[in-house]
Amino acid sequence: MSDIIGITMGDPCGVGPEICIKALADMSPINRARTRIYGNMATLQAARAAVGVEVELDGHVVDLALEGAPLPWGQLSPVAGDAAFRFIEKAVRDAQAGSIACIVTAPINKEALNLAGHHYDGHTGMLRSLTGADHAYMLLASERLKVIHVSTHVSLKDAIARATPERVLATIRAGHAHLRRIGIDAPRIAVAGINPHCGENGLFGTEDDDHIAPAVSAARAEGIDVQGPISADTVFHRAYSGGFDLVVAQYHDQGHIPIKLVAFDTAVNVSVELPIDRTSVDHGTAFDIAGQGLANHGNMNAAIAYARKLVAGGRT
Repeated sequence: MSDIIGITMGDPCGVGPEICIKALADMSPINRARTRIYGNMATLQAARAAVGVEVELDGHVVDLALEGAPLPWGQLSPVAGDAAFRFIEKAVRDAQAGSIACIVTAPINKEALNLAGHHYDGHTGMLRSLTGADHAYMLLASERLKVIHVSTHVSLKDAIARATPERVLATIRAGHAHLRRIGIDAPRIAVAGINPHCGENGLFGTEDDDHIAPAVSAARAEGIDVQGPISADTVFHRAYSGGFDLVVAQYHDQGHIPIKLVAFDTAVNVSVELPIDRTSVDHGTAFDIAGQGLANHGNMNAAIAYARKLVAGGRT
């Protein structure tokens, strides 16, 4: 089985090429030999010059064509959006074939992606489509707080409708299995409520009693150590303080806000229950600083480290 990590370069006009270069330069020779960047050589060479580091690219790049490369930094471009899609598509096919073990994604620009005719809400939806997966869950992981989401890139109204007992239970199961895979033998999981104070016995809504509580009960009956619903205004603090290994968030901002508050530069985005492994940085393309060598690659290093942990743990 391959132990190679495949890093997709992201939008060629953003900071993805720079953080890929910086991360590659930071690696030990052994880890560098187990790394491939899916992108465009001319763009990566330009990023190397912008960053000002010496790192060999030959043998570490899956070079895909990009008309006009290197493209101007920091500009919205459908050409770049199409290239970002093709980098990911190639990495997915190689992961499916077993020639790489895990994909690490640098940031894409959703507007550029859609201008190019690739109509996805982001990486997770794209990867689900490319792999034919029925579903995938977004898990954000940091050292002291981990969050998995019942729903992500939908309106708040739609997110509430999606918080069904079946979907909440499936999210609990997915999070439990993932934590066991990374070495937590008996995960402690909390499920956040969806209404203020979990509805206060119906005073502020009944969704917590009608939808979330039954899912928690069903998961406990399966032997999962899970509690909830717990009011969202306290559950993340309790988890951050060591009370839980994972919080199930009901919608995008409920989970993203606490993670970005406590681990803005280090949190890793993990796609759970895809047929391939994927981790990602948890930031955008940063067009305003692209090409200046200023981008912080700490988040990329964290995503790569998490990917290597997944590879070491094997698939479930």
